[in-house]
Amino acid sequence: MIFSALFFFTGIILMSLFIGDERLATNFDAKNLPPSFMNPFGTDWLGRDMFARTMKGLSLSIFIGLIASCASVLVALLLGLTAALMGKVVDSIISWFIDLFLGVPHLVALILISFTLGGGVKGVIIGVAVTHWPSLARVIRAEVMQLRSAEFVLVSRQMGKGPWWIATHHILPHLIPQLLVGFVLLFPHAILHEAAITFLGFGLSPHQPAIGIILSESMKYLATGLWWLAFFPGLCLLIIVRAFDMLGDNLRLLIDPHNAHD
Repeated sequence: MIFSALFFFTGIILMSLFIGDERLATNFDAKNLPPSFMNPFGTDWLGRDMFARTMKGLSLSIFIGLIASCASVLVALLLGLTAALMGKVVDSIISWFIDLFLGVPHLVALILISFTLGGGVKGVIIGVAVTHWPSLARVIRAEVMQLRSAEFVLVSRQMGKGPWWIATHHILPHLIPQLLVGFVLLFPHAILHEAAITFLGFGLSPHQPAIGIILSESMKYLATGLWWLAFFPGLCLLIIVRAFDMLGDNLRLLIDPHNAHD
C-alpha cells in the first residue's frame, strides 16, 4: 500500500511536469470530444485536453496540501509542546483554543479565513494550516504529558536541564512517529478542503487548473451529456485521497500495533 500510494503520487507529479502548456490551450476544432486514445479523459467545451488539466490540477492540489499539512503539523507540535511543558495556565489557554477550533466546522472556518486573506494559493494554504492543527495538537499534548514523567526526563530535570532542552533532546525524538502519521492523515483532508472551497468559489483563481475549478465549471455541462468532464477529475481526486488515507492508517498500525484490534 505504501509503495502504490507513493507510485501514484510520483506519477502525477512527473506527468504534470512533462505535459506541455499547449495541451491546455483552446482548440475549438476538438471541443467536447469523448474519451479516446488521443484524449483519455476527453476534451472540454473549449477543446482543452481534460487529462492534462486533471494532472495539472492534481499537482497543484498536492503542492498546496504538502505545504499546508507541514505548516499545520508545525503549529500542532509547537502548541502541543507548549501546553504540556509550560504550566497549567498555558495548558488551559491552549486547551481552550483547541476546543474552540474543534467546535467550528473546518469548511466554515476555512472559507472565512481564505476569503479574508483574498483567496488564492496563499489564502488557501494559510486557511488549511490554521484549521487542521487542533486534533494533532491534542494527541501531541497527551503524548508529552506521559513522556514528561519518564525516568530519563526526571533525571535530566534534576541535572538542571531546562524545559526546552528536555523537549528538543528527549521528547521530540519520541514524537516523530506521531508527527509522520499526523502529516499523512492531514494531507488528504487538506486536498479535499482545498478542492471544496475552490469548488464553492472561495479558493483558487478560476484561471488556475485546480480540481475544484474543473469540477465547478463542469457542473453546467453535465446535463448535456458531457459526463467525462467531472467523472475523471473527481475519480482521480478520490483515489489519491483514499490512497493517502489508507497509507496513514497503515503507518499508524505499524507504529502502534496494539491498535490493530481496536
